[in-house]
Amino acid sequence: MVALTLCAGVLVKSGTGQVEGRAARKAIDKVAPVYPQLAKRTHIRGMVKLEIVVRPNGSVKSAKVLGGSPVLIESATDAVGKWKFEAASEETTETVQLVFEPQ
Repeated sequence: MVALTLCAGVLVKSGTGQVEGRAARKAIDKVAPVYPQLAKRTHIRGMVKLEIVVRPNGSVKSAKVLGGSPVLIESATDAVGKWKFEAASEETTETVQLVFEPQ
């Protein structure tokens, strides 16, 4: 199971886990991360915290890792890089936490 968090907010169910969301800019399309096979086999769980820069058009410009298990980081950054946010007049910076739990 993977739970995604943008700051704090309302709990919404998704096909791969739980999504919590509330941020300065609303995410309009969230791609859930793939749970890495190594993490599944070894029952690794944990959180990856990212700071992302979102372009005015809503696409993710960059993601900086603030912490998390090295086994989970690549999957988390790949997924968040595909997210789309609502358009805005300028770039914004968001903090995202993705929690990985074995099923």
